[in-house]
Amino acid sequence: MGAMAETERPTARVRSFPVADPERRARERDLVRRAQDGDLAAFEQLYRENVGRIYAVCLRLCCDATLAEELTQDAFVRAWEKLKSFRGDSAFSSWMHPLAVNLGLTRRRSQKRYEARVTTTDDVTNLERPQPSAGREAGLDVERALAQLPPGARSVFVLHDVEGYRHDEIAEMTGVATGTSKAQLHRARKLLREALQS
Repeated sequence: MGAMAETERPTARVRSFPVADPERRARERDLVRRAQDGDLAAFEQLYRENVGRIYAVCLRLCCDATLAEELTQDAFVRAWEKLKSFRGDSAFSSWMHPLAVNLGLTRRRSQKRYEARVTTTDDVTNLERPQPSAGREAGLDVERALAQLPPGARSVFVLHDVEGYRHDEIAEMTGVATGTSKAQLHRARKLLREALQS
């Protein structure tokens, strides 16, 4: 997949939604079956059809284009490794989505542990609060406001409000209590409102 990464840059605007009509669903099942049998061209086609959506969720989780590209590639490598376990009960994109989310959350947790080891400060609130926007134009930029959220609040907001997960699912994925997930969502919405109103 290195060749694909060099020739294509995924964009957050291209979104691939779960296959709805029977003909497209049958075509996807055929691609998955062929890929499970080792057909790299079939897997490459699955990659092309789903890379936009996977990149978008990675970008929203980490708010860093380079890291989102890396996480997207990691998600597809993981998908290739685990493809035999895909039973086809859902769309391929639905199966891929939790792989990408889990990679993003794992990366965030390891980054948080790293920062805890190398960052020392008496005032941790500076590390959690979003920086004020530079001007009116920045205040209207939702992606920039989202990037300013503390990582925990941003993850819960993306998973709940953007991706549609329930709080119990988010709690299981992130390893926090359901109440914490709800509190993080409330905090994220409040901080986003403040950032967009400034």
